Amino acid sequence: MALQETLRALSDPIRREILRLLRERRMSAGEISSHFDVTDAAISRHLSVLRDAGLVRDSREGKFIYYELNTSVLEDVVIWLNSLKGE
Repeated sequence: MALQETLRALSDPIRREILRLLRERRMSAGEISSHFDVTDAAISRHLSVLRDAGLVRDSREGKFIYYELNTSVLEDVVIWLNSLKGE
């Protein structure tokens, strides 16, 4: 079930772009939202899907929530994909 949720989260181009942004550094939702031409509510939903899939972690600092990439889940996906190739 976890792999299915992760793959579903990765299927959306906005979510993949969010992950690419977070590869560089942790960011607040507002910082992430500034890179897209969609509503803040839509970005919030995308972040929720990514968090539920374990692809991002969040931490509260004062009035801000910061998001960062969780690479361990991505490593699991890579291992699974490599197993399909016979590696």
